[in-house]
Amino acid sequence: MAEGSDNPLDLYRGQTRGLGMITPSSNIVVERMTAAILRDFPSVSGHFSRIRVVGSSDAYSDDYDWEGMLSAAELLGHAQLDTICWNGSKGGSIGLDADRKLVASITDKTGIAACTSTLAIEELFLRKGISRFGLVTPYATAYASKIPPHFARAGFTCVAQAHSGLTDNFSYCTVPDADIVAMVRDVAASRPQAIITYCTNFPAAHLVDVLERELGIPIYDSVSIGVWKSLCLANVPTAPGRRWGSAFAEAAG
Repeated sequence: MAEGSDNPLDLYRGQTRGLGMITPSSNIVVERMTAAILRDFPSVSGHFSRIRVVGSSDAYSDDYDWEGMLSAAELLGHAQLDTICWNGSKGGSIGLDADRKLVASITDKTGIAACTSTLAIEELFLRKGISRFGLVTPYATAYASKIPPHFARAGFTCVAQAHSGLTDNFSYCTVPDADIVAMVRDVAASRPQAIITYCTNFPAAHLVDVLERELGIPIYDSVSIGVWKSLCLANVPTAPGRRWGSAFAEAAG
């Protein structure tokens, strides 16, 4: 919005970049956090599409629902956006190569640059030379235990973890701030090189900056890192989002 203007149309007219986000159907955090982050980027608008993920069951537990995912991407593509991001964390439980295939498939389908939250975290780990990380999620142990081996195959060792013990996809958004903070502090005691708050229906992004400053450890939240990478792909400088964490001080790679 133009400085001093009260006309909401000024914001609309000034938006020249569009970021697409694919998110699970029971997720409410991606849209809320993306909208909050993009307030610091008045030239950018966020647009959303969904795939079916509800309750505790997953009909595609070992892979993506490729038809559903690419259909969601195609619908976003109709809006001629700058980027499309799978703002979901499933790649951590089925393998990062699945996300690489997904990115290529979305771009092949739509002609639009694509990314995923998980691959954006991997990019930051590689940039910063991070090999030891801490994991914080809302998940039950059985599901959370699938994640470290896939990161290990990419060269990253999980040295500490904490989880809320939840299984219903919607319930992940209900974890209180105090619980998230306590889990992050608990994991930080092992002095990992970075901590990831990992689940895109996990409301942690707004806590990152304060916790990074307190603990002296970079914290990468899967929702905000998906937005960061999308901004990079759209050639939008990310520094205006610095209050969302140290990652936003990182230039596009």
